[in-house]
Amino acid sequence: MSSTAGITVIKMLESLPEAMQNRVVEHLSEYLADLQDELKWDKQFKKTQKQLVVAAKRAKKEITKGHAMPMDYDQL
Repeated sequence: MSSTAGITVIKMLESLPEAMQNRVVEHLSEYLADLQDELKWDKQFKKTQKQLVVAAKRAKKEITKGHAMPMDYDQL
């Protein structure tokens, strides 16, 4: 990590006792894993966005024409 932000994080970590450093690293690892998951979802959504728009327009037309039925969540 050679960016300014990375250097700042390293300096902040170095100012903490080792046990706290380990806790911070654990939290950062979890946080970064969550961010990676979000990036995957964003990428997947962008890949399917056009298809979702088409499906939504089709559903809206079916509702307008009276061909749609309300969903019964108890039957799911």
